[in-house]
Amino acid sequence: MDRYHVYGIGNALVDMEYEVELEDLETLRLDKGVMTLVGQDHQSEIMAHLADRPHQKGSGGSAANSIIAVSQLGGRAFYSCKVANDPLGHFYLDDLVANGVATNRHGEREEGDTGRCVVLVTPDSDRTMLTYLGISGEFTDRELVPEAILQADYYYTEGYLVTSEGARAAAIRGREIAQATGVKTAISLSDPNMVTHFQPGLMAMIGPGVDLVFANEAEAKGMAKTSDLHGAIDYLKTIGREFALTLGPRGALIFDGQELIEIPPVKTQALDTVGAGDMVAGACLYALTQGWDHGSAGHLAAAAAARLVASYGPRLPAAETQAVLKGFS
Repeated sequence: MDRYHVYGIGNALVDMEYEVELEDLETLRLDKGVMTLVGQDHQSEIMAHLADRPHQKGSGGSAANSIIAVSQLGGRAFYSCKVANDPLGHFYLDDLVANGVATNRHGEREEGDTGRCVVLVTPDSDRTMLTYLGISGEFTDRELVPEAILQADYYYTEGYLVTSEGARAAAIRGREIAQATGVKTAISLSDPNMVTHFQPGLMAMIGPGVDLVFANEAEAKGMAKTSDLHGAIDYLKTIGREFALTLGPRGALIFDGQELIEIPPVKTQALDTVGAGDMVAGACLYALTQGWDHGSAGHLAAAAAARLVASYGPRLPAAETQAVLKGFS
C-alpha cells in the first residue's frame, strides 16, 4: 500500500454555496454564522427559496477540504467517507479523484441521499451552513481502512463527526489504531455549535489527548468554558500536545509543544470565510509532514487562508494553492 502524509475521515458533503442577504436568513429563520443540522424536508424548503439563485458546487465537508488542500500542495492524502449511489455521490467521488485524493472502496454503494451542505454567504463575508447529512450520517468504522491509517504520518478527523453515534465511534476507533502504532493524531473542533452541544462527545474523540488540535477562538473558549483567551490557550495544552489557534483578522497562534508562536495576519480583502479553517488545517498538516518548523507551517497556512477568503467557495483551484506554496520556496 502507498504511504500517505495524511489520512482523514469526515462527512462527505456536496457544498452548494449561495450569496444571500441578511433578510434571507431572517425569512428562513436561520441562526447566522453557525452550522445547523437540518432534515431533508427543511433543506428542501431552503432550496426552494434559493431556486433562482446562482451557486457554486464542489465536494466538501470540513476534513475533505483540508485533505484536498494537502493534495493540492503536493502531499499524498487518503480520505474515508460514505456516499450514496446517486448523482451527487458520483460527483463527489469523481471530484476527490480529480484532486488526487485516494479514498475507501465504494464499489457497493447503498441507495439513499449523498450528504449536502447549503452555505449561505452574507455581505459581511460570514457563512451560515445548513447541513443535511444524508447517508453520511450512517458513517461507521466499516468505512475505515486500517492499513491506510498505518501507512500515514497523521490521522486527522473533523469534530463534525461527533453528531452521529456511529461516526463518533469510528473516529475514536481510528484514533486508537493510529495511537497504537505511533501514527500522529489531529482533530479540528470544527464549529462553535459542536463545542456547545456535543462537548462530551468531542472529549471522547480526543481521548487521552491528540498530537495536534485545530480551533478558532470561539471554539477554544467554548471548550475551556471561559471568555479569556489565555485561559483557552492553557486549556488547549491539556488536550493537544500542539495546536493551531486562529484569531480571525488578528492572525493565529501556533503552539509547537514548548513555544507559543504568533502568526500575523496576511492582508487581504475577505469576500467569503467559508473553508478558511479547513485551509489552515490542510496547509499546516502538509507543511509539518514535509519537515517544516511550526512557525513556517503557520505562515503558509495564513497565506493560503488569506488567498482563499479573497474568493468565493471553500477551496482554491490547485494552481492557486500551488502559487501560494511557491511563495515559500
